[in-house]
Amino acid sequence: MADAARRLTALAEEVLGAPLPLRIRAWDRSEYGPPGTPVLVIRRRRALRRLLWKPGELGLARAWVAGDIDVEGDLYEALDLLAGSLWERGEGTPRSGLAALLAAVRDPRLRAAGGELVKLAGPGLPPRPPREEARRTSGPLHTLRRDKQSISHHYDVGNAFYERVLGPSMVYSCAYWESPQSTLEEAQRAKLDLVCRKLALEPGQRLLDVGCGWGSMVLHAAREYGVSAVGITLSEEQAAYARKRISEAGLADRVEIRVQDYREISDGPFDAISSIGMAEHVGTARYAEYAADVHALLKPGGRLLNHQIARRPLKDEGAYEVDEFIDCYVFPDGELAPVGRTVAQLEEAGFEVRDVESLREHYALTLRQWVANLQKHWAEAVDLTSAGRARVWRLYMAASALSFERNRIGVNQVLAVRTPGSGASKMPLRTRDWR
Repeated sequence: MADAARRLTALAEEVLGAPLPLRIRAWDRSEYGPPGTPVLVIRRRRALRRLLWKPGELGLARAWVAGDIDVEGDLYEALDLLAGSLWERGEGTPRSGLAALLAAVRDPRLRAAGGELVKLAGPGLPPRPPREEARRTSGPLHTLRRDKQSISHHYDVGNAFYERVLGPSMVYSCAYWESPQSTLEEAQRAKLDLVCRKLALEPGQRLLDVGCGWGSMVLHAAREYGVSAVGITLSEEQAAYARKRISEAGLADRVEIRVQDYREISDGPFDAISSIGMAEHVGTARYAEYAADVHALLKPGGRLLNHQIARRPLKDEGAYEVDEFIDCYVFPDGELAPVGRTVAQLEEAGFEVRDVESLREHYALTLRQWVANLQKHWAEAVDLTSAGRARVWRLYMAASALSFERNRIGVNQVLAVRTPGSGASKMPLRTRDWR
């Protein structure tokens, strides 16, 4: 009798110590679980072998990317239900529930359940990781060479793929929604303009955009505010795309795109620096260096706008672990820090922090739009990359949207000034007039 779904549900509930919130459909076409919920589809027994050989988040991620498991129904609802069962038990942090689950699997009382899982999985060697998984690199984190490799894994997926996901703006960071009814393009333009206003850009000034992506920020600043701009990226594909856009806009005489690391810039100082969605790649060990470098690249009185994703602080910061799925499939070597630590390190580098604005809900809206774009252009996205790569982006963007909505992570714009010894910051007396 086909009963794999029932047996899997019983095993999951024994390990979790609570009812499984999703219905399961197994490879033998059996179904079991609460009706009216999204269905976790386990297409192949190989998914169980992935979990046996690599328990936890990475095994699940490999099964998802390979198409061994899927969700039928609302992906957001499914992820929300699973988060409550797997990742938010115990201390309430996203990973503590999973850690508890893995500890429970090692409990002698559950060895019989483990044996049942082995029977269900069937014989077989460890399945190979999907080809979309980042190659593991050795050596110290965040060297120039290793950072370039990590950036290439994420951004050199193909500009045409990103066009389908991001839309015409080609902005890969949180938009600024002046109204929930705004279009994505309107919201991204509003974000770029917000950054320019916070930096108080004026004609003739020189702007550095660290991590310039496909050039949208430098294009907007040059066209709308009359500045000369330098944009730097570690992605060859991004740089080629940005240069083409700049040429077509007739701004090649005022905007330069370089494939360059911020640690290699030697032609400062600049009147203003924008760093939008880049500092997450810097890493904890290198953040003080990053803050000192951008401080040195600014003229006295110049402003920095640092737009960065943040995580919630932990009681024991030493317990922080990088998300395995994100590290292996999305942003290799990326690290998140609490916003308070970011502010402290900028101040330690010599900056005067003048404003911190949270855009947490704005990023949730942005991500849901990107997921909708991906689903609308799914067949094209698969053709342009691979089915596995498209599945990576769908899962990470949907899960990230929920994380922003549930306040598991946030995003903040930190405005800082390299205030001279005279104390003249040139900031307005009224907050958020910016000029």
